[in-house]
Amino acid sequence: MSTLFLLRRHLLTFALCLIGAACAGAQTVAPIVEVAAQPLDVMTFNFRYAHTEPPNLWPDRLPVVAELIEQWRPDIIGTQEGLYHQLIDIKARLPAYEWIGTGRDGDTRGEFMAVFYRRERLEPLAHENYWLSDTPDIAGSRTWGNNFPRMVTSVRFRDRRDGRELLFVNTHLDHEVQTSRERSAALILERLRTAPGGMPLILVGDFNVRAGSNPVYDMLTRDGGFVDTWVAAGNADTLGTFHEFKGVAYARGTNRIDWILSRGPVAPLSTEIITYARGSQFPSDHFPVIARVRLTSPAPAPHSR
Repeated sequence: MSTLFLLRRHLLTFALCLIGAACAGAQTVAPIVEVAAQPLDVMTFNFRYAHTEPPNLWPDRLPVVAELIEQWRPDIIGTQEGLYHQLIDIKARLPAYEWIGTGRDGDTRGEFMAVFYRRERLEPLAHENYWLSDTPDIAGSRTWGNNFPRMVTSVRFRDRRDGRELLFVNTHLDHEVQTSRERSAALILERLRTAPGGMPLILVGDFNVRAGSNPVYDMLTRDGGFVDTWVAAGNADTLGTFHEFKGVAYARGTNRIDWILSRGPVAPLSTEIITYARGSQFPSDHFPVIARVRLTSPAPAPHSR
């Protein structure tokens, strides 16, 4: 055999070995390494609707709302009372956020339970709106004695950083009728029965009752299995969240009616009532609440190649 032929045969053999090794490597699945979840910052914020009688008009409050959100940088915000034009204003001020929701009177009419989210962190997978009544799929419906429609906006998200999913539920219970509040809590729990098993759940909102001293709180935290992140973080109830634009002195020792609750594989790390104002201008007549949590559900396995 010629030297050239031998050289070609050796080169061919070497090439076939490389191809075989590559194919064998492609069939080997790398061991799965569990990725620790990064903390997620969750906020509930009653914006106070854009009333038309001074003081504390929306044009004066809007920049303070935007400053507060920019400073605390929550990943998700469950909002209450915002009218459509308020939500558009906030989106224009905060381009890092998108939002999902519908008006409680249907379409863009009435107050929203809008969910804002930081789009670089979270991807919405599905969402639903339902009304707290005997006919939850009918927009604007109310059947439990409340004078205004009450509703829920919930969004299923995927964390873009590790693929974990969570269900985020945002509501605003009635401010007048206890029966309506109790039946609303019962309906929310009933709807959550269809949530996927093992799914982290976060329920936020303005519940219009004092935490720890109302059947609604017991229904959600005792019977419904939710954890009050404020309590879990070791805080005491020394400050309320509704202050009528009067600040800390007014809210000290009053009702904590804005809650962040969690259920399932969620570890509450810290919770804070935010009392931010620009001078004497508060962003709302409610203090927002922010909780840092960690999702403890297993991260989805990476796709093998």
